[in-house]
Parts: sequence; C-alpha cells; structure tokens
Amino acid sequence: MTDRDRAASCRGPYGGGTEPGGDCGDPARFEVARHLRAPLRVCPLHLGPSLLLADGVLWPPGITLVR
Repeated sequence: MTDRDRAASCRGPYGGGTEPGGDCGDPARFEVARHLRAPLRVCPLHLGPSLLLADGVLWPPGITLVR
C-alpha cells in the first residue's frame, strides 16, 4: 500500500506526534476517545500503550472499532 489515507493510519504510539519515529503507519483498527482532544486512531499493537500513556484518555476508556 503506497497511497495510505493518513486519517486511517495508526497515530501511535501515543498520538502526540513528538515520539521518535512519528506515526506507526499501520492501519488503524481502534479509535480511543479523549477529553478535549481529537480521538486517537491506533493499531492493535499501540492500543494498550495509548490507553496508558496518551494525553486526555477517558477512564473507563471509550474504544471504538474502526474498519
């Protein structure tokens, strides 16, 4: 896949955009709700770390499956 839609790719590991390596690039499968921030779209690999370390994640977490 060379023409991936940026909105559909993983924003992991934590969605801040300041991590080394930036976005994961894998297809996003989950959307994590966050307080006063845009939802965070992540792949299965980054779902756990994003729940624990991303800014503004609601608790209990609001997780939606995206396709």
